[in-house]
Amino acid sequence: MHADEKQTMPNTESAKKRLRQSLVNRDRNRAVKSSLRTALRKLREDVANNQLEQAQQRRQQTARLLDKAAAKGVIHANKASRLKSRISHLVRNAQQAS
Repeated sequence: MHADEKQTMPNTESAKKRLRQSLVNRDRNRAVKSSLRTALRKLREDVANNQLEQAQQRRQQTARLLDKAAAKGVIHANKASRLKSRISHLVRNAQQAS
């Protein structure tokens, strides 16, 4: 258990197991969300730096990450769809502008 948590200790075996699971899942979800934010940031940087070939590749990779996160339940499916649409428009508009 992390030091900054203020929780009552579970009493039953099932509650103890559930606490262990929730801590593992939280750390896993944080890692997935962090990698998503990093991928989105790098994609936006590529578009800003006019590296369109690399941006197109990153868009595909980022879309895969978003789909995986939605499948695991880390983010909502609609959020994944919305972000995929936004990055597609971003890359497409950058390609048309150049």
